[in-house]
Amino acid sequence: MSHIPDDLKYTKDSEWIRMDDEFTATCGITDHAQEMLTDIVFVELPEPGMEVAGGEQVAVVESVKAVSNVYSPVSGRISEVNRALEGSPELLNGDPYGEGWMFKIEMKAPRELDGLMDAAAYAAHIESES
Repeated sequence: MSHIPDDLKYTKDSEWIRMDDEFTATCGITDHAQEMLTDIVFVELPEPGMEVAGGEQVAVVESVKAVSNVYSPVSGRISEVNRALEGSPELLNGDPYGEGWMFKIEMKAPRELDGLMDAAAYAAHIESES
């Protein structure tokens, strides 16, 4: 079973979000998502400054098996992206919750987090898909 940290929130599409402060959060794909994709070979990141809605496609991850869209868990403005992924996309496979983070977002409505899953709900969700 994939590692699922307790301190994050999750989407049904296997993105995670971690609060950095009251309005800023870091986002990426889950360990389960990278396991399903296998060897990640390319990452297309959003542009800093881009305004996004929760659930909107913001990035693309390409693996030897598939191309997968990445969606923003919440609405806001992309404030930073992890440029290290452009040269080392395999960071998503090795450390999806750490070095493999994808982008930071300044949230418009932190209450949107209430609509996301906690670790237990996400674990049940991925279990129900298999």
